[in-house]
Amino acid sequence: MTSPWVSLVRNPSPLSSLYSTIPPLRAVRLRSIHLNWRGPAVTLRIDLPTFPDKAPADWLARGHDAVQLHLQFLAVNDISIKGWLPPVQADIAISLVERHRILVGIEGTGIKSSFSSSDSVIIGHISAFTTSVDGFDGGDRSFLRPLDSRRFDSLPDVYEGTYYERI
Repeated sequence: MTSPWVSLVRNPSPLSSLYSTIPPLRAVRLRSIHLNWRGPAVTLRIDLPTFPDKAPADWLARGHDAVQLHLQFLAVNDISIKGWLPPVQADIAISLVERHRILVGIEGTGIKSSFSSSDSVIIGHISAFTTSVDGFDGGDRSFLRPLDSRRFDSLPDVYEGTYYERI
C-alpha cells in the first residue's frame, strides 16, 4: 500500500527501498521552504512522520530516529504563504486540479500555504538524523545517496545552492 502522493513522484524508488508502506504527508515537520525563480520551483524540506521500517543498518547503528527529504515542485504559480516560523508540524495535501497541474496545500500550527505546480514531484537528499531535545535537526547525519554522503556529514548551510536548489 502506498500513499496517493507517491504516484506523482518521478523517482519513488529511494522511498520504496526504505518503507514497506510510504507514509502520508500528515503531521510532517516542515523545516524549510526554498523558492527558486529559475524553475520557478518550490522545494520543501520535511521530516516524514515515521522512521523507515527498512532503514539501512548504519542508520540504526548510529541511533538515527528521524528521516528527512526534499520535495521539489516545478512550474509553480499562485504561491501564498501566511504565518511562517519554522519548524512547524503540518499536513501537506496534494490534489489534481487539471491535466498535468496539481494544487499543493500546507496547513499546520502557524502556517497556511498553497501553490499550484506541474504534476511531477521530485524527491531528493534523503537523510537520517537523531532528533534533538529542542527539535532542531543539526548534528550528525547519514545520507541515502552516496554523493550526498561524500559531500556532507551534517545539514549544509542555507546558502549551499547545490543542496537546496538541486535535487
